[in-house]
Amino acid sequence: MPPRKVGTGASSPAGKSNKVFSLKQLADHLGLAPTTVSLVMNHSPVAKTIAPETREAILEAARKFNYRPNFLARSLRTGRSFTIGVMVPEVSDAYTGTVMSGIEEHLLTEGYFYFVASHQFKQDLIDEYCQLFLDRSVDGLIVVCAPWTRDLPMPVVTVSSHHHVPGATSIVLDHQRAAEVALEHIMQLGHRRIAFIKGQSFVPDTEVRWRAIVEVAARLGVTVHRQLVTQIEGNSPSPALAYRVTRELLASGQRFSALFAFNDVCAIGAIHALQEFGLRVPEDVSVVGFDDIESAQYQTPGLTTVRQPLREMGRLAAETVMRRISRSLPESDGKPAYIVVEPQLVVRATTSPWCAQEAPAQAKTRGKSRRS
Repeated sequence: MPPRKVGTGASSPAGKSNKVFSLKQLADHLGLAPTTVSLVMNHSPVAKTIAPETREAILEAARKFNYRPNFLARSLRTGRSFTIGVMVPEVSDAYTGTVMSGIEEHLLTEGYFYFVASHQFKQDLIDEYCQLFLDRSVDGLIVVCAPWTRDLPMPVVTVSSHHHVPGATSIVLDHQRAAEVALEHIMQLGHRRIAFIKGQSFVPDTEVRWRAIVEVAARLGVTVHRQLVTQIEGNSPSPALAYRVTRELLASGQRFSALFAFNDVCAIGAIHALQEFGLRVPEDVSVVGFDDIESAQYQTPGLTTVRQPLREMGRLAAETVMRRISRSLPESDGKPAYIVVEPQLVVRATTSPWCAQEAPAQAKTRGKSRRS
């Protein structure tokens, strides 16, 4: 039966009724069963089977008459808090922001609230936040890029954590494929002396990604020169970390025609250092980043990078934890479960073919820093 039209009635200046309706009153007003109204207002998956015009009429009436579901009653009835805990490395960096956008989008459609905490890769903070989330009775936990070792009595989904914790699900990138698309692109442009910037030792992706690079390089016949491998240090999402190590690499006199950075932020810092040394990107040195954060395409020049679908990984994490909460996704017999996503090479303006004629001039006339 179609819902009744929402009448005008007495309303406040803002267009809403001064009286707060109950669920039964709202259902009676619409001529619908209270269960139907409840399913729509509580964002139940079953609500998708209700006609769109009926759902819209319910939401319109709820707005007009200032109806809000009784959260406490809903929580007591279902045994859920309708909240999720989310732990991220740093709330302000571009990587986290993109992952969080996917998490948030899905949780909001499911009618869930979430708490966010920054673990900063510190084990004591990870342990403390786990306990705080447990004390607040969250229904599940999403952990982004953390050294995850905890076995908790709730559904846990991680993003880029590479854990081996029974019962937890991890969303991970295919790092072998990521190394392939990056190194094949660099080789096809004729580059053979490649510099590498590794991530911090405490970041879960660092060693996984580096092992993949070394293995793929060996398979492709690319020599990884130890003196051209550097690693950023310090717990900061700033480009300054890669800027410093790139300056040190350039000051050492080592020659290279391409640089593969741990992430886009590192690539941005490296490009700044290269330009200060009088080197042109990409004419003298080609640079490849990793992640494809939103600002990558707006750099000057636009950054060539390996895109990992960060927003999709966040959405998958939220979708998976919700399915685990509703028990529509099995526990994998207590074994670690993995969802692998595919990378994509995005070619922009920081890579170009290596020019052998330019190499000697590069070493002689552009090897010194403009600031030295």
